[in-house]
Amino acid sequence: MSELKTDIAAGKTESITLGDSGDTFTVPSGATFTTTAATVSLPSTVTATTELLTNKISPASGTGITLGDSGDTFTVPSGVTLTNSGTATGFGAGLTLISSQTASNSASISFTSGIDSTYDEYVFYFVGINPATDSVEFSFQVNATGQSGFNETMTTTWHQAYHYENNNASGFGYHTGYDQAQGTSYQVFVGSLGSGSNECCAGELHLFSPASTTYVKHFYSRLNENTANDISGDRWSAGYINTTSAITEIDFKMSSGNINDGTIKLYGVI
Repeated sequence: MSELKTDIAAGKTESITLGDSGDTFTVPSGATFTTTAATVSLPSTVTATTELLTNKISPASGTGITLGDSGDTFTVPSGVTLTNSGTATGFGAGLTLISSQTASNSASISFTSGIDSTYDEYVFYFVGINPATDSVEFSFQVNATGQSGFNETMTTTWHQAYHYENNNASGFGYHTGYDQAQGTSYQVFVGSLGSGSNECCAGELHLFSPASTTYVKHFYSRLNENTANDISGDRWSAGYINTTSAITEIDFKMSSGNINDGTIKLYGVI
């Protein structure tokens, strides 16, 4: 067969058929198909075994699009980011990592950015927090906009469940020594954290609507500690920061000595 060269192929009426069932059309490397405001109709099932590169996927009709069938798995490779522009819905609740800090014999760990009106809830995760000094309290305080010193007014509660490693005692109860009534001290998370090489605490702090200029700022925390006298202590604290100014900074420290090791991660809740 010889080569056919033409600038246009058109049907006698409205359509043209290329080939018959079972025929294969091969597009050589370097060739380009270009359409301008054209509609390309494909069969209900199209199989592509190679990489598909496109800038946009839209539904053929209506407003919905389905990815895969029940039981299918979609894999997102390492390093790929899925971004919600902020107006898309249907993603459900999720966490966005804002920042992370790791202590190295640090006097304190402060987050002075990233707490704003972007999210209605912020979560701090504490991982492997180990003090340099034995039997100390791990605690936090905040600054409102334009303030310093980490001494905002709080009203709080504190209770615990505990169990001795040697099984000598266990219990549950409220602890009046760690609550505050319009106090400005650092709020205690855990009360007698051990400094041994295998001792630490871990848990989370939730802070709600810190950017509000109408309401006080509510929070709650739950951490478990390995105490200096070998107790598993499950500690809860909660309360409100009694200011209608926005909260923009937060500080974490021990009641005495430095934070020897540990990581604190700040997340925004979608």
